[in-house]
Amino acid sequence: MADEISTLMAKNKNKKVLLRLRNTKTLTGILKDFDIHMNLTLEDAEEEFEGKTEKVGKTLLRGDNILLISLQKEESEK
Repeated sequence: MADEISTLMAKNKNKKVLLRLRNTKTLTGILKDFDIHMNLTLEDAEEEFEGKTEKVGKTLLRGDNILLISLQKEESEK
């Protein structure tokens, strides 16, 4: 299963992702890199919390703070 997740994440590099974090914040940004611990690097990241959006730019997220990762649908799925 870990290989499937790595493959899926690799296919979504340089695409926009949505993340839900443990602290109830939501981040969106361009997935640039990840590792086996699901530490992620995002570019052009934006943080949403309590209805407010703030640009945070390039961000490194530790994998154990991420609850959910939402990937874009592939063109064939639309």
